[in-house]
Amino acid sequence: MTVRLGINPITWSNDDMPSLGGDTPLETCLAETRQAGYAGIEMGGKFPKTAAALRPVLDRHGLAFISGWYSARLLERDAAAEIAAMADHLDLMAAMGCKVMVFAECSGATHGDRGKPAFERRRIPEAMWPEFAARVAAVAQHMAKRGVRLALHHHMGTPIQDAAEIDRLMAMTGPEVGLLLDTGHATFAGADPLALARAHGPRIVHVHCKDVRRAQLDAAVRSGSSFLDAVVDGVFTVPGDGSIDYAPILRHLAQSGYAGWLVVEAEQDPAKAHPLTYATMGFRNLSRLAKDAGFVVA
Repeated sequence: MTVRLGINPITWSNDDMPSLGGDTPLETCLAETRQAGYAGIEMGGKFPKTAAALRPVLDRHGLAFISGWYSARLLERDAAAEIAAMADHLDLMAAMGCKVMVFAECSGATHGDRGKPAFERRRIPEAMWPEFAARVAAVAQHMAKRGVRLALHHHMGTPIQDAAEIDRLMAMTGPEVGLLLDTGHATFAGADPLALARAHGPRIVHVHCKDVRRAQLDAAVRSGSSFLDAVVDGVFTVPGDGSIDYAPILRHLAQSGYAGWLVVEAEQDPAKAHPLTYATMGFRNLSRLAKDAGFVVA
């Protein structure tokens, strides 16, 4: 199977914490993305918000547009209201030819709050699960009509965080709801990314590759630090620089027929982790790992 390697601009600047690379120009991010070897990039807060403005910016650097994060509120509003709220974002994804949209349920999310422990978050009430799943499915069906798959992003500090919640939502929805496998968020939440890949291989439509430094993760869990403080302390890094064994994960994805983007998304403090250095390291490591797993890297 063929994959393409991309990166998220959070390597250069963090939209949830502007003190991390907030002064880095978009042009620097795009130029270094290409210099490091990547074929595409996901959206960040500094990107133009219309296809007419965004396309020439990316074309100048020879980069494809992969996808963009969307913060959903389906625990607070019905599918029709969500579809209306996401209209401009979906228009951009469709116009730019994106195959997937990164979709995270963010009702009551705490990942951007440095005053909240990383594991403190809103949970889905038992009685709400059927309605919530139905809303996610309805939004996914609407997106599919535009040629864009919903890629459900399990994420620390959100209502869909751990393996049980991922498994439950996948079981309560059909193939219209795709899964974004994020190796770093899975590991942080105490889940096994390989087990998730084995359980949901055919549903995985997008992959975020962030590695985890085990010592920093253990320290964050012991201290009850916030998610952002854990990031500043270096809990994440690029594939091959941490404790996650990518070989069996990527091998299973290849055997399952995955053919999409492998995206390096490894937020760190750019003052401590030089963006181009780590972007290049991530590209080289992930290229090797993907090829060893049986992928053809386009």
